[in-house]
Amino acid sequence: PAVVDPEFLPKGLHDLGEAQMSQRLQEAIDATDASRYDAILLAYGLCNYGVCGLRAPLPLVLPRAHDCITLLLGSRARYEQHFADNPATFYRSPGWIERDSDPDANPASVTSRMGITHDYAKLVEQYGEDNAEFLMDMIGDWLKHYKRLCLITTGVGPEEEYRQCSRAQAEEKGWLYEEVAGDTSLIQRLLNGEWDERECLVLQPGEKIAASHEEGVIRSECAGCGWKAKESTCP
Repeated sequence: PAVVDPEFLPKGLHDLGEAQMSQRLQEAIDATDASRYDAILLAYGLCNYGVCGLRAPLPLVLPRAHDCITLLLGSRARYEQHFADNPATFYRSPGWIERDSDPDANPASVTSRMGITHDYAKLVEQYGEDNAEFLMDMIGDWLKHYKRLCLITTGVGPEEEYRQCSRAQAEEKGWLYEEVAGDTSLIQRLLNGEWDERECLVLQPGEKIAASHEEGVIRSECAGCGWKAKESTCP
């Protein structure tokens, strides 16, 4: 029912760290012609706190989600239930499969900027052999705690290719493999302007996004003083 102009940003912004991701998103918001639109939609979850501090001259709307898996499964309740029933699960989706990348290959990523890469020789040179072995054990296989791989199917793209790729990764890691049907209804409601307070946060000009450690995941604050905009009057 609404006219929507999409703008796609690079995948993996959260690999850059909170500050750089927030800066990149704010630049996109600031470049928006406020005279042309009624609202700005962010199809992002909390995403490593990269949305915190964002503000806009228009209503700014984003889903109450920790990460993109919520958007791909259709609701926070479904994601939380699946997460509780299937711990230690590594999720894959068409977008992640097609655009997957190694954070270490990006010089702007957190791991690269800290010098924490998977290159053992470089770690030895930087930290010494004993420390390098310790670091490799800690970060060299960050996937070691996962036990299963779950492919979220969305009906988009060559699903059989995604399935083969995901099965191959699961077999390589010795994980269980499963599939779950995706649900894009939350994304559709976001685009349709169906912004239920339980599912979405709608910020007004003068407010900014803040993380909430309660059920709502995110909340609004006064952009000037940090006061909880939805709970009290700004002093």
